[in-house]
Amino acid sequence: MPARKSATRTATRAPLTRDRVLRAACELADEDGLDALTMRRLADALGVEAMSLYHHVPNKDAILDGLVELAFAEFAAEGALTATPATTPETWERDLRARILAARRVLLRHRWVPQLVETRAALAPAMVQYVDGVVGLMHAGGLSYDLIHHAMHALGSRVYGFTQELAPDDSSSGAELDPRLMALVPNLAAMLAEVVHDDPGSTLGWCDDQTEFEFGLDLLLEGLERRRAVEAGEG
Repeated sequence: MPARKSATRTATRAPLTRDRVLRAACELADEDGLDALTMRRLADALGVEAMSLYHHVPNKDAILDGLVELAFAEFAAEGALTATPATTPETWERDLRARILAARRVLLRHRWVPQLVETRAALAPAMVQYVDGVVGLMHAGGLSYDLIHHAMHALGSRVYGFTQELAPDDSSSGAELDPRLMALVPNLAAMLAEVVHDDPGSTLGWCDDQTEFEFGLDLLLEGLERRRAVEAGEG
């Protein structure tokens, strides 16, 4: 009878595949961060021996590269990679804004992605395709390649939907600012005294970072539109 139960469990257990391994790794990273992701812990989560993983992923680097693929697959599902062939000089800001905010929604679910993207030695094809799509969208909107080149530098990590406050950080949110430091920067201190407020639900802990992210994004896009108009002799 025990042997029969074991056989039943074996028959009903989902087969181990690369996709299943990567999705389990994604769940572990979401829960405890990339540093907690080990082959042994991943095997435990899947209910298999660690050696079984190597039939699908040769090493941890392969898992990390796979997680990048998985994240950009979510970009596509969220709409960050959706083609916008109808983009025009009148709609490019709206289209690019929607694409970047779609990417941000993915990264808010998986806060380890910025760290992973920045530390991989090789660019994943999906990452390159994403950037290519952003360039194509802006060009379809009437921006010159020279202006797009400058725009990509100005947008920086916002192209992927994150700023540094979303990256993993060992510092505690909402930490008290050192009064001695504030005494050296009176203008900054005055500004913070006026705008800082408690926001425990934000990634910063003391500011509505979603609003600040969108403000910075809109500011950049509006400025680029003005530059495009000047280049086109419209202003």
